[in-house]
Amino acid sequence: MLQKLKDYVPGNPQVKTIRILLHGPAGAGKSSFINSINNIFQDKCMNIALADNSFAGASFTKKYETHKIVKEKPGTYYPFLFYDVMGLENGIDKGVDEADIVKALKGHVKEGYMFNPASPLEEENEYYVKAPTPSDTVHCLVSAIPADKLPMMNANKNDETNDIFKKMRTIRLAASYMGIPQMVILTKVDSACPLVREDLKKVYWSKYIKKKIEQCSNELGVPVNCILPVKNYHEEIDLDDDMDVLLLRALRQMVDFAEGFKLSQAD
Repeated sequence: MLQKLKDYVPGNPQVKTIRILLHGPAGAGKSSFINSINNIFQDKCMNIALADNSFAGASFTKKYETHKIVKEKPGTYYPFLFYDVMGLENGIDKGVDEADIVKALKGHVKEGYMFNPASPLEEENEYYVKAPTPSDTVHCLVSAIPADKLPMMNANKNDETNDIFKKMRTIRLAASYMGIPQMVILTKVDSACPLVREDLKKVYWSKYIKKKIEQCSNELGVPVNCILPVKNYHEEIDLDDDMDVLLLRALRQMVDFAEGFKLSQAD
């Protein structure tokens, strides 16, 4: 699986790099997923995206950042990159504004933009791209959902219009209008289930994880086969084959979805 991803060449010559945007609640493991994928391709544990291992409800990522995966030859990169954004939070004026993520999907947000929960990006801002090219737009939207913190995502019962799932559905709807494919990575499965913590190979045997996948599907409207469980690297100092299989399976689906979207644009 790894070699196929290393050998991947985009089918649409007009778009040389596929763009994958990760979003989700603060502390879900978006940055950690990017680091984990990079670890596998570099064959060692390292960090290219700053990540916070806590789930304090506040996002560690503050800026719109692009992360590339370096090839063996210096100065060259694999033909897929990741966009990392500020996390979503329950409540008004907390976490990234949904409008900013929608603008990013359309290619209107320049790298380095500092997210402001109280004020989304305006056209007059220097970080607003007024005329994005096809190479600026996102080709796959990925939602990162922490399996061990699902109840906290819709805990704002007094104002359900502003819970995290509501915000994510708004973003999904906008992506659907644009035809952008979407999927979910269910992170922290080992923290959520003792069976999986003991043996990661049993992740698809776990009734608890299956229940969480079904809950994600019900809340977001994403098909079950587009919700993939993963365990990110965060405390390990060596690579783990079982972790790599789940992570690469998720990346392969992202690449496949993005490739299909790009080819449809070329028609």
